[in-house]
Amino acid sequence: MSESFPRLSARTRRFTLGVPRGFTISPDGGRVVFLRTRSGADPVTCLWELDTDTHVERLVVDPRTLHADEENLPPEERARRERSRESAGGVVAYGTDADVTRACFALSGGLYVVDLTAGLAVGLAPAGGQTQVRRLTVPGAVIDPRLSPDGRHVAYVTDGALRVQDLVSGEDRALAEPESPTVTYGLAEFIAAEEMDRMRGYWWAPSGDALLVERADEAPVQVWHIADPANPDRTPSAQRYPAAGTPNANTELFVLGLDGSRVAVPYDEEYLVTAGWDAHALSIVTLTRDQRTMRLFEIDPATGASTLVREDTDPAWIDIIGGVPAHLDDGSLVWVANSEGGHRLFVGDRAVTPPTLQVRAVLDVDHDSVLFSASGDPTEIHLWTWDGHSLLPVSTRSGVFSGRMSGGVGVLTEQSLDTEGVSTTVVRRDGMAVPIPSYAERPGLDLRVSLGRSGRRELATAVVLPSWHEQGSGKLPVLLDPYGGPHAQRVLNRRGAFLESQWFAEQGFAVIVADGRGTPGRGTEFERAVLNDLATPALEDQIDALHGVAEQYPDDLDLTRVAIRGWSFGGFLAALAVLRRPDVFHAAVAGAPVTDWRLYDTCYTERYLGDPVKQPEVYDNSSLFADAPKLERPLLLIHGLADDNVVSAHTLRLSSALLAAGRQHNVLPLSGVTHMTPQEVVAENLLLLQVDFLKKSLT
Repeated sequence: MSESFPRLSARTRRFTLGVPRGFTISPDGGRVVFLRTRSGADPVTCLWELDTDTHVERLVVDPRTLHADEENLPPEERARRERSRESAGGVVAYGTDADVTRACFALSGGLYVVDLTAGLAVGLAPAGGQTQVRRLTVPGAVIDPRLSPDGRHVAYVTDGALRVQDLVSGEDRALAEPESPTVTYGLAEFIAAEEMDRMRGYWWAPSGDALLVERADEAPVQVWHIADPANPDRTPSAQRYPAAGTPNANTELFVLGLDGSRVAVPYDEEYLVTAGWDAHALSIVTLTRDQRTMRLFEIDPATGASTLVREDTDPAWIDIIGGVPAHLDDGSLVWVANSEGGHRLFVGDRAVTPPTLQVRAVLDVDHDSVLFSASGDPTEIHLWTWDGHSLLPVSTRSGVFSGRMSGGVGVLTEQSLDTEGVSTTVVRRDGMAVPIPSYAERPGLDLRVSLGRSGRRELATAVVLPSWHEQGSGKLPVLLDPYGGPHAQRVLNRRGAFLESQWFAEQGFAVIVADGRGTPGRGTEFERAVLNDLATPALEDQIDALHGVAEQYPDDLDLTRVAIRGWSFGGFLAALAVLRRPDVFHAAVAGAPVTDWRLYDTCYTERYLGDPVKQPEVYDNSSLFADAPKLERPLLLIHGLADDNVVSAHTLRLSSALLAAGRQHNVLPLSGVTHMTPQEVVAENLLLLQVDFLKKSLT
């Protein structure tokens, strides 16, 4: 008997294992370094290298040959993986020197360096493994190692200290050590990693003789405790969690020289968004607490003095766009800013993209060319280049694309509803395409997904029907399967976005996935419609999409049997739906739902709802406790008790409110499970239990 989809999806980490990722291209374009597991069911990530001239792949590092204990990860590394939603093991991140001739990585707390010019051809590795991999002697468990541009030194964090080791002499010393248990040097604080996509806390100087280093002090942040009720002998884990309206960690910057010098880099804003240090400037980007003002500064590394380069303001909030600041060879600034209703690419002071093209991220700057991703249609993400004179499309087929570029060589990843999995291609300077194979498993589903627009606002919508269903042959119960919140999309032209939705459809549902107001890719006015209200627009748009699809499929949707499911914001939206609109929704599964926005973190929540002290009514309207007495439909609440992002108090407090109101509901607590639900058995059975609950609730 073939393996069931829930089991296969869980075992393959939702079909991400075996997919090439984490690409680095050498400056001459001759080599591409990347990460990939050795099969679609193998959770151990290896480091690989492709010679773009010979097309030969080489296995550089297989962690199994290093006999590392993946269960013995430092707590800081576990936290980093949770923040980055990393579900695989092995070499999940690496750093290289500027010429990409040497790489470093951490594995189970150990520090390793490998010569990339001596990789082993696939199939030719000796029984003893990769002998060119060298483990360095370090005083503690290693987090986030990064090589200096010249490859002479490797910096890393251990026990909150930033240390540097000379790879020639072997000298290892601390450049900065924490003054108290709440201080770290060189690590991104919780908010930066969780909400600003900044996973690093230090940056090498191009000369390799100094680093810009973040000092974070969590002393002002309130302490919460994550308990494990299934194991009462274990001490609850203390966590510093900056909930909305409470203090954040204090962050500072210092330029630390290898000669022992230390120069403070002062700034006044609440958040350090990112930093960069290239041949043209040492730059930092800051954001005010209300997130309405973003500033870009150039820093004098000798004195720490700052010069304001540009300031962007917005009456709602400023979006953080990845990949900037950057510079062309002539020093021109590459930046993305909101202008005329869209996120536009700026080179110098000039906007080089039209307002109708929504820039998603700057992916690379190669001499005088900029590679970036952008959307015209919000369901697609395409690659473009600016070559100093004109905009050129890189991707021409429908789908979702990403990539890298260096030395005139590009790496292109492609996904679409028409193709299975993720396709990766290296495009050489002569135009020849060299594929990098994916080893991902095939889901074994016959997708029936139709993308379109629905409702009064013409919302991007996917309709997913059972493969066995003949349109017009009978009405099916309806399942809405949204995320529905700001900063994320579900409706994209790629198969991977709808695998679980299709599986639910195969169980007998007509599944609807809709991206409402607040979701990206459709312009700033559409995104900012959720300002001061995360509940009303999100719920209205799901209902609008439902009715719009029902008009398009009048003989296929049974509106007397409508359910909704979701996780995180989607869980909040699912619970909200049955509480406030039981006339439309007849059952809900709410996974890890945010039920009171006062319990969620500062950066995300205050961006949309402001300060809870100044606007308590805004938080009340977007939270669920006051709606508890209204529940009259079946509701299943699911929550991982080890969740340190949306803590389980959200579900437990809503359950208490429902109980106090005498409202029947179901709660499924997941012992030892975080926000990611990475455990194979848990992930499999969660799907099965949801289907069972929904079928019983809609009969």
